Amino acid sequence: MEDVTHDGVAAQRERLMEGLRIYGGHYAELSRRFAAWLGLHSTDATAVLEIAAAEERGTPLSPARLSERISLSTGATTALLNRLEAAGHVTRTREHSDRRVVTLRGGPHIQDRADEFFGPLARRLDTTMSHYPPELLARFESFVADLNSTMDAHLAERSTTTPRPPGD
Repeated sequence: MEDVTHDGVAAQRERLMEGLRIYGGHYAELSRRFAAWLGLHSTDATAVLEIAAAEERGTPLSPARLSERISLSTGATTALLNRLEAAGHVTRTREHSDRRVVTLRGGPHIQDRADEFFGPLARRLDTTMSHYPPELLARFESFVADLNSTMDAHLAERSTTTPRPPGD
């Protein structure tokens, strides 16, 4: 009986991971469409979203932190920020007492554009989540945080390993 129960749990975990992979694919496609809608390269749109989201959370990004968030070198991030700033999508400010610290802010129109594009989906997702009790959402929030911590740790480990040559 234990094997049947274990197999059921394993199958449930596989279905859950598959659901998360599908959700990730949908998120990637939505990001791609947002980029096209703005007329930007997908990496530029991802940067704009990261900057806007951080600003919305009250923790604006520095160029170095953005570079980490979108996995670009500092040089590539500088070029990206130059493009976005020239187009009016972001601004770089020096708000910190240490004037060397640069803070990234969304351009005056970017939050409105993001709200216009993502607002209908946000309302639909909110309606979907409203069907679940707060206790279940809290458990799921904890579960997703645990998955993200595990992924972060794995990515940190993998960034320090050298790939094996083919055939080894």
